[in-house]
Amino acid sequence: MIPYGRQSISEEDIEAVVAVLKSDFLTQGPMVPRFEQAVAGMVGAQHGVAVNSATSALHIACLALGVGPGDLVWTTPNTFVASANCARYCGASVDFVDIDAHSWNMSIPALQAKLVQAEAKGNLPKVLIPVHFSGQPCDMAAIGALARQYGFKVIEDASHAIGATYRDTKIGDCRHSDVVVFSFHPVKIITTGEGGMAMTNDGELAWRMAALRSHGITREPSRLQAENPAPWYYEQQMLGYNYRMIDIEAALGLSQLERLDAFVARRNDLAQRYDRLLANFALILPTVDQECRSSFHLYVVRLPRCDPARHRQVFEALRAGGIGVNLHYMPVHLQPDFRPLGFAPGMFSEAEAYGESAITLPLYPAMTEDDQDRVVDALDHALRL
Repeated sequence: MIPYGRQSISEEDIEAVVAVLKSDFLTQGPMVPRFEQAVAGMVGAQHGVAVNSATSALHIACLALGVGPGDLVWTTPNTFVASANCARYCGASVDFVDIDAHSWNMSIPALQAKLVQAEAKGNLPKVLIPVHFSGQPCDMAAIGALARQYGFKVIEDASHAIGATYRDTKIGDCRHSDVVVFSFHPVKIITTGEGGMAMTNDGELAWRMAALRSHGITREPSRLQAENPAPWYYEQQMLGYNYRMIDIEAALGLSQLERLDAFVARRNDLAQRYDRLLANFALILPTVDQECRSSFHLYVVRLPRCDPARHRQVFEALRAGGIGVNLHYMPVHLQPDFRPLGFAPGMFSEAEAYGESAITLPLYPAMTEDDQDRVVDALDHALRL
């Protein structure tokens, strides 16, 4: 079976992890801040806060921005459920903005229209979470302008997009947002095993997120409420969580970061080769905005004029042929847990049409051209059934 994604682990990665295992620190040692500083320096952000998953990063980002009961958070239905669940963890309500028919990212016209309606009803979002689906950046300048106009905060869910660029700047620099979140899951661009990081240019937000990842506790003298505290003294100043990244994971991440550019280049090469090989197939292929460079975490194709039976037939034929295809994503608002919140089929038509026709093909740096040819041959066979 050729999987849709796979980590790429080198001898250098293994040596970096072994070095930590032989050191004095396995958890909260020097590697985590080194990894945070390295990622921040690479993307052009002032602060990085490493955590145990991108889901945790989304959660503490919402909390640090003051999201709570009575607040509203908007995201896209074409994403993993964590992009919406992070608002619900805070007791807030969630809603969605439909996707663009071509980029499969959040639609700017749909967002503009929804904001006009929300302002008229006095129901604007506190936070917007656009998702850089598959590594293709959203139109962040447009989103940033709308954030300033309507007064909401922005968390970029860049779980797919470390190494991507938007208008010649790197995703993660927070130029048009308050926080950017990366994922380091094994199938993502680089991995720490599990893990994530929240980037920000706001020192106070960084401090709050760092406290929230570690039980809400601080030892910083300038932050303590007590006067003349003892050397052992610490304070829990907010209800936090144990969301910390450990040194073993950070060491792997640091080693992987050295190959980030190579990983992204290889993914783009494979995506362009897919484009050429599939050019004459009856498929809708992914597009990349001319102002962007995708990190191509995923390569998704769509079946035109597709019905559910045909979608399943092609998907199952590929799986039967040893091709580990997947679906990214089933629209979040159609999940059973979201139905009691008032969501129903027909509410976000573009995302629903996408979910009924999309298939994620295998793509990862170690994939060979022979592997890719096998995927294309199997797809050709499946489409002829």
